[in-house]
Amino acid sequence: LLDYLEHKLNRPVELVQRRTYAEVNDLVKTGYVDVALVCTSAYVAGKRDFDMQLLLAPEVDGQTVYYSFLIVPATSAARSMADLRGKVFAFTDPMSNTGHNYPKYLVKQLGETAETFFARTFFTYSHDDAIRAVASGLADGAAVDSLVYDYAIEREPELAQRTKIIHRSDPFGIPPVVTGPQARPQIVAEIRDLLIGMAADPEGQQVLNSLNIDRFITVEDRIYDSVRRLEAEVAAPPVK
Repeated sequence: LLDYLEHKLNRPVELVQRRTYAEVNDLVKTGYVDVALVCTSAYVAGKRDFDMQLLLAPEVDGQTVYYSFLIVPATSAARSMADLRGKVFAFTDPMSNTGHNYPKYLVKQLGETAETFFARTFFTYSHDDAIRAVASGLADGAAVDSLVYDYAIEREPELAQRTKIIHRSDPFGIPPVVTGPQARPQIVAEIRDLLIGMAADPEGQQVLNSLNIDRFITVEDRIYDSVRRLEAEVAAPPVK
């Protein structure tokens, strides 16, 4: 994708990565990066905190949604979050919708907090590493981005043999492509048009196929309202 953008824009394109979602949001806020692909919760936080702009979203299998998969080792007897009481659980990132907020929501539905429910938790800071933590037995469970999980097991079938999905969330709006308030309008417009046009370009379609993406399309902010509702639910004090 980077090579494609660089070729079509006829200028260098640099991939900038950071360990946490919050650090990536800071890059968008300050204008250090022009465009970013972020987690849904990172977009919701960025929209609220500094007016992060929704640019486009990938369409996958004809939809602009994804899910949180609760996964455990293939040999585990667990059938729901309730069965992971007293176990070791891997979270992805503190700002993750599918990898942190949603599993905390499931635990809250059981009348507990992550601190009281699990024996121990840790952050992997990536969905790939959370999948591997479960596959290797380092964690008894994790909640991961369905798109990342599907992509991972397609390329490493052994991960599918060493893990299993025991729960799927309701759908959430898919992780979007965003820009910040300081992004250069001309660059943003060029990238937007280029990403939208990829599906009609044979070379672009080849790149999209390699990423399991149908195309990039415009979406409305309201598709992320379910993420906002989940955040509010998790943050709300427990009912006594």
